[in-house]
Amino acid sequence: MTYLKRITPRPLLRPGLALATLGAAVLIAGCGSSGSSSGTIGVGNENSSDNALATATSSTSATSTSPTTTASIKTPASGPLSKEPTVTPPSSPAPTKLVTKDLIVGTGPEAKAGSSVTVNYVGVLYKGGKVFDASWKRSETFPFVLGKGQVIPGWEQGIVGMKVGGRRELIIPSGLAYGPKGSPPTIPPNSALIFVVDLLAA
Repeated sequence: MTYLKRITPRPLLRPGLALATLGAAVLIAGCGSSGSSSGTIGVGNENSSDNALATATSSTSATSTSPTTTASIKTPASGPLSKEPTVTPPSSPAPTKLVTKDLIVGTGPEAKAGSSVTVNYVGVLYKGGKVFDASWKRSETFPFVLGKGQVIPGWEQGIVGMKVGGRRELIIPSGLAYGPKGSPPTIPPNSALIFVVDLLAA
């Protein structure tokens, strides 16, 4: 896979692995309520654009024989997945187990172990809500193979079962992210993380 050749390890990668699509970006935190116009969307707000995305990517997945690349899967031009979400951490203590919540339920193919998937995402620190990485800021979607250890365990577990066209929030305890070492300089040791992930292809 050509996207494994360019690189520097970034927040999604497990230590020692690297992917081309992750550049160097440290971002300013963005916080807001789910009722704001910032792009946070609740379940049930999906529309025909989401269905069109699911149908289009389903057809592409069925006919493609090569691995998914960022060049082939783009951010949707319209609909809820066309807008970067805002992530607001809860005020409660960080959970000790993975917590997932579907913000938009997709209607396309389901992500399974071994699937080549493409996503957009925003990642923030649970404590303080600082954005440490976002595919949106680089205008690049992020492809990887689910279940191959290319991403942190919280992603490996939390993305399984999503359907194309869906948006899911993952609250990941430190043990399923970077643990006591963290990922300096952007992720301190023992940090719980929150991601909002859009599944664009599976």
